[in-house]
Amino acid sequence: MTDSGPERSTRECRRRLRRLLIVVASAIPLVAFLSEPAIAHAAALRGSTTSVEVPTWLFLTTGGGTVGASFLLASFVTDRAFMRSVHDWGYTLPAPGRLLNWLGRVVGLAILAVTVAVGYLGPETGYRNLSILVVWVGWWGGYVASTYLLGNTWPTLNPFRTLASIPPSLDRPYPDRLGAWPSVAGLLALIWIEVVSPLADDPRLLATTLVAYTAVSVAGSVVYGTETWFGRVDPIARVFSLFGRFAPLTRTAAGLSLRLPGSALTNADAVGGRAETVFVVAVLYVTTFDGFVGTGLWARLITAVVEAGVPPLVGYLGAYLAGFGLFVAAFRWAIGLARRFGRTYITRAALAERFAPSLLAIAAGYHIAHNLGFILGLAPSLAVVAASPLSPPQQPPVLTTLPGWISGLELAFVLVGHFIAVWIAHAAAYELLPGRLEAIKSQYGITLVMIAYTIISLWIVTTPTVTPPFLGGGGV
Repeated sequence: MTDSGPERSTRECRRRLRRLLIVVASAIPLVAFLSEPAIAHAAALRGSTTSVEVPTWLFLTTGGGTVGASFLLASFVTDRAFMRSVHDWGYTLPAPGRLLNWLGRVVGLAILAVTVAVGYLGPETGYRNLSILVVWVGWWGGYVASTYLLGNTWPTLNPFRTLASIPPSLDRPYPDRLGAWPSVAGLLALIWIEVVSPLADDPRLLATTLVAYTAVSVAGSVVYGTETWFGRVDPIARVFSLFGRFAPLTRTAAGLSLRLPGSALTNADAVGGRAETVFVVAVLYVTTFDGFVGTGLWARLITAVVEAGVPPLVGYLGAYLAGFGLFVAAFRWAIGLARRFGRTYITRAALAERFAPSLLAIAAGYHIAHNLGFILGLAPSLAVVAASPLSPPQQPPVLTTLPGWISGLELAFVLVGHFIAVWIAHAAAYELLPGRLEAIKSQYGITLVMIAYTIISLWIVTTPTVTPPFLGGGGV
């Protein structure tokens, strides 16, 4: 008696899944080798840690296994109508009026002006200067989180856009062949400067950087127009736009749309073009690298490289670019598996556009986990220094010890981000592929990448932070 086609296909699917699980299991010894021998630590601020009383290898692989289990659970949801009903759920709220939009622009300009002025005129010491606290604690830490936890208000608050819209524009046509590649290069350059320079500690340098960024934004808008520059070129605006698609609130023609977090990332137009898929990978990568350079493992690696005769900046740059290449290669490998296991003629580019948005949920979860303790610890400094920016106290208050549950919350954000990412990839697969079995199998690669990234991000979050060696500053 011969087996039917569906039975053979099911057995083949199970065999392939077992092979992939063996690959994941084989990575456990490597995780154990890289981990601390006794306990994991959850870092809140530089120099302050709390302990997680479990073996690190067990803790990390359990986190990765949890993401794998979420994929298995999601695979039981096969009703496309139900999935569409979940993503279509929402309400429309009244939109803010023009007066509120105008006030938002004024507030954005005022914050930029004060930040630049205090950067030049205020104290020269790091966290006694309001500009440092506003940019790294208030904006990079808190405000960025608001763009994916609440909604993207950057188009209104963006002071660079407000200033760039003042002079007349030549409205030159933007070269379509460039796509989002300038945004990719811009984002990588910004994070590189933040990591290797004293930008996070030197208020004068930070103020000069803000002035330079304003000048570039105005010049680009004069040539190509404000809408084109901030819609296609500016890396900060693109990051916030993508994070805003994850957020529960978004501005529409009918008002404010309230939806489930991440539901808009299942739309076919969430990401468009090869360049934007690479940009999404870059958003995920730069957040990871920013945390990785603050680990003891990186300190040992770069020290060995420098002792071998390699200049420190060359070592940092080589690792930065190699890591980005590795992230892009891993994503391309996952897409290749999706096409192979899904048995589809859909192009790799089209598959990448639909699976890439799931990475934004991971980036959002890791961003808040990486910065939560930093924000809470320095929030008192921001409040006190803001009250007297030109003559702040010599020692602004800092919360050096945070409750232990903060560490648990950081880990929860990492895992929740991955759970949502698994669901987004699951929904995308079912929208792309007609067969249920093919839709499930197409997720093997992206799920393995998510498991690997879960282990990496949990390891970074739970590793004591150290000052990156051979640098004069940077690396918040």
